[in-house]
Amino acid sequence: MTLKLNFETVQIAGLVLAKIGNPSRDEPLQTSKQLFKVSDEDQDLLCPIFLKPFRNLVGQRFTHHSSLDKNEINTSVKMIFEDSDTLLKQGCEIAERLYSKSSHPNIKSGDLCISLINSIDLDGEMKRAICILKSESMTPFLSIATRDGDLQLETEQGINPEKIDKGCLIVEHLEKKGFYVLTFDRAGSESRFWVRDFLGVRPIPDSALLSKRVAEMAVTAVSPAGVAEDSPPWDVNEPAQEALSYLRDQKQFSLQEFEENALRTEAAKSRFSEERQRLEEEEGIKLEEKFNISKRDITKAKKLMKRMMKLDTGVELRLSPKVVDKPEDVLEKGYDEERKMSFIKVYFNEDLA
Repeated sequence: MTLKLNFETVQIAGLVLAKIGNPSRDEPLQTSKQLFKVSDEDQDLLCPIFLKPFRNLVGQRFTHHSSLDKNEINTSVKMIFEDSDTLLKQGCEIAERLYSKSSHPNIKSGDLCISLINSIDLDGEMKRAICILKSESMTPFLSIATRDGDLQLETEQGINPEKIDKGCLIVEHLEKKGFYVLTFDRAGSESRFWVRDFLGVRPIPDSALLSKRVAEMAVTAVSPAGVAEDSPPWDVNEPAQEALSYLRDQKQFSLQEFEENALRTEAAKSRFSEERQRLEEEEGIKLEEKFNISKRDITKAKKLMKRMMKLDTGVELRLSPKVVDKPEDVLEKGYDEERKMSFIKVYFNEDLA
């Protein structure tokens, strides 16, 4: 599920700051003693920095295997929404939970920022949200300063707004089902540590998400294994193109009909079944037997198709998703009898480099 959120009128009501170490390396946890208030002058600067990463992400919600009330982050956020004066207390508890989940040797220490955001526009209705950002790397900054009547070069270490490592935005929406959550992790798509262990969220299985996942699993299932680097993408991708074409022609997905008409071979059906099981176990998404197909989200699976072709002459061809769809429109392949070599002819209007 993806809701349309407008951030133009937002305001940061307060910040809780923390330094999160790794307990296995005896690194400490430090949290704010007072709520940090953002000045009016800094609102226009900080709001876009905090919220820019959350555009065009798939909606998720809090879950728990026994009861939603036992999801600690969901409970803390609920208390903040009920009484904003608890932001400092609950923000520190959120930091403590993250610290307790950070014992794995691969988890980096970093700076944490938890903020209460007011006036997010959700389809004309103003909502609040909790924004949690973690930065795991410091960037050196240079500045020229005046000192003793002369200019000097100074260096500082700080957070690069373009390289915030992890984040989530929890919107005051769908409270009874687990608040609506947007999340990202630069270290890896939907890493288990951040999404599952710390937040305890799972994607909301609507038609858009199910269409996207089915299309991705279909491409994986029908694509041949062990493809050579010099194999032409237009040949390798043919079974995947047929599977996606079948999905685009349907209004409603039927698992039985899809297996019969798009997967066809027993090997493809077996791989699709394995991917379906992995989807449920790792992402907590149950693939429904029937659902309405979102054609726009089917197309996104083209990024998984073979797009690179490496030739023995040192030439590499990389095709965009648009070309992968219809390579015959701009490519022509053949064999030169005089040189005894294969060739590929590329048609174009202008060089865009």
